[in-house]
Amino acid sequence: MDVATRIEQALVRAIDMADGRHSPPRLAAAMRHAVFPRGARIRPRLCLAVAAACDEDDPRLTDAAAASIELLHCASLIHDDLPCFDNAATRRGRPSVHSAFGERLAVLAGDALIVLAFDTLAQVSCASQRLCPVILTVTRAVGVPTGIVAGQAWECESAADLALYHRQKTGALFSAATVAGAAAAGAATEPWRAVGERIGEAYQVADDLRDAIADPEEIGKPTGRDVALGRPSATTAFGVEGAVKRLETLVAEAIEAIPACPRAGDLRALITLEAKRLVPKKFAQRAA
Repeated sequence: MDVATRIEQALVRAIDMADGRHSPPRLAAAMRHAVFPRGARIRPRLCLAVAAACDEDDPRLTDAAAASIELLHCASLIHDDLPCFDNAATRRGRPSVHSAFGERLAVLAGDALIVLAFDTLAQVSCASQRLCPVILTVTRAVGVPTGIVAGQAWECESAADLALYHRQKTGALFSAATVAGAAAAGAATEPWRAVGERIGEAYQVADDLRDAIADPEEIGKPTGRDVALGRPSATTAFGVEGAVKRLETLVAEAIEAIPACPRAGDLRALITLEAKRLVPKKFAQRAA
């Protein structure tokens, strides 16, 4: 089974658990709206790629880890789009959850997806000694002091360290993806943390670039929000050219940080391919 199919099937199984006959139908619809149709799924793809690079032998646990991380990412997007944060009317080229279902259901759908992420992990046989490390990895990537909640909270402070903000808001789930992928495969986990942190920071730098110079139609959501909301941004700190150089450096560091493993070459190829996709079309065309 190919990676994309594995991820989608794991997410369908998870969402189906929340869409029983006793579930409020509009809440269930809001959750589906947030998760499907798919985005890039880069975090679960990275989780599966690391597990494969480490010769995984428990795909059920890997799939659950990948699905839980994507559910948490989707939950964070719902909350990020709310009027109290970005007030974004669109996401992935269509109405954001609060635009389609209202703010109350959007908050509840985000909360429900967070709980569902851990429910998905709990469905895996507790006989697996690898389950607890995976759950702990995912938990720490979400909460405080180092997870995405902490990262989002920096936007409520008068000042924030840009690298720390990026590492928590975006890098946390990427490092969770690499560490959980290794844990699910029974490999040593700590060497994989730096890989995820670098990829996550690179992804956030790319997101800052898209917000600054991309067209809304290209990225499927409003642009110019970092400046409008006074948020920390790589383009503000380094300029567009400097942000692109920072992106390239982080990708190179991520590839360099990959520890010795049976299929490291495949993982390097995936990271290189994703890095090319991250550069906004306007800049890529200008550079060409």
